[in-house]
Amino acid sequence: MARKKDKQKAIAMRKKGMSYSQIKEKLGINKSTLSGWLYNMPLSEKRIRELQADNPIRIERYRNTMRAKREKKFASAYHEMSQKIKKLSSRELFLAGLFLYWGEGSKTTNAAIGLTNTNPSMLKFYIKWLDLLGIKRNQMKVSLHLYSDMNIKKQEKYWSEELSIPLSQFRKSYIKDTKFSSITYHNGFGQGTCSVLVGGARLHEKVIMGLRYIQDNLIK
Repeated sequence: MARKKDKQKAIAMRKKGMSYSQIKEKLGINKSTLSGWLYNMPLSEKRIRELQADNPIRIERYRNTMRAKREKKFASAYHEMSQKIKKLSSRELFLAGLFLYWGEGSKTTNAAIGLTNTNPSMLKFYIKWLDLLGIKRNQMKVSLHLYSDMNIKKQEKYWSEELSIPLSQFRKSYIKDTKFSSITYHNGFGQGTCSVLVGGARLHEKVIMGLRYIQDNLIK
C-alpha cells in the first residue's frame, strides 16, 4: 500500500515537471524504480532546459568555466601589454605622472599640489612621481575623508602603512555624517578617500607649466 502511494505521489510530481532527482530527494526512492514507474512520462525539451538552467551544480560549473576563460583572457592581455610597455624609464614615469595630475590632480590652489583618490596604488604611483620631482616623504601631508561608521584609527593606520607616511604627517580626518554601509556603490575600494598634499608655489608652477608645454607642443 505504501509503495502504491509513493508511486501515485511520484506520478503527481512528474506531472508538475519535476526531475527524477527532485522526486528522489522528496520521496527517497531510487532512480531505477522511478524510471520503471515514469518511463511513459518524459519531460518536454523545454522543461529539461529549464531544469538544467536551475541546477546549482551546472550553474557553478558554468561560472567556473566563464571565470577561467575571463582569467585566461586577462592573462593574455597582461602578457601582450607587458611586452609593449616593458620597463619604464624615469622620463616615462615623469610624463605619466604629469598626465595623472592633469586628470586627477588638485586645481584649487596655487600654493600646493595634491592628488585625491580611493585607490592606494594610484596614490603610491603619485608619491613615486613626487620623488622624481625631488619631494621627500617628510614634506608630504595626508588628509582622509572617512565615514561615521568606519573605525577611524584603523583607517588612518591602513593609509599610513600603505603609503609609508607616518601618522604625524596626517591632518585631522574629515568624518562624513553619512554611513559607508549605506553606500551601494563603493567603486571597488572601501578604505575612504585619501589626499596626498605638498605645499609650495614654485612646485605648483613647475607642474602647471609642464602641462602647458604638453598642450602647446604635443597636442595639435
